[in-house]
Amino acid sequence: MKVAFIGTHGVGKTTLCYELAAVLKREGVHVDIVKEVARLSPLPINQKTSLEAQTWIFLTQMAEEIRSGSQHDVVVCDRSVLDNYAYMMLAFGRQLPIERFMHHWMKGYDLLFKVPFGGTLAADGIRDTDTFFAEAIDQLVDKLLDERSLPHERLEPGGRATWIEHVKKVVLNHPQGQKRLI
Repeated sequence: MKVAFIGTHGVGKTTLCYELAAVLKREGVHVDIVKEVARLSPLPINQKTSLEAQTWIFLTQMAEEIRSGSQHDVVVCDRSVLDNYAYMMLAFGRQLPIERFMHHWMKGYDLLFKVPFGGTLAADGIRDTDTFFAEAIDQLVDKLLDERSLPHERLEPGGRATWIEHVKKVVLNHPQGQKRLI
């Protein structure tokens, strides 16, 4: 089973990944987290990025998902290729061959959770704190989801305290999640 938390940076995806992994581990599930690969990029990210950097991030995301999926029953992803593509698209416009492959790859996620942008960002030393930039990414993620009618769960803005309970319920009730718990 592959689960991804998607959305712009600084919205709580990483925290949710760790919370979900802890819930699943307590249920005895062999789980792994694919961490945000942009943080590993040897090339500039954020608004100073290059097409090469975004391509590296996109392909490394896929490679990490393959690696993790080959060794674990459940993979929890801090991003998906869709939100990685949104950063590429914002900086360089549509890259149709990559976009077509992105839509193909999206079929491999069992669950997507769209984490809403709350309008503020905390500095973490890596990600951009420009709210206009973050909001533009958030809007592109929504646009890409809507264009292909990709099934996803939208977490409620302002409902951070209840997000993990909602996520837990959805994951544990999903047919793939139930198979992993047997």
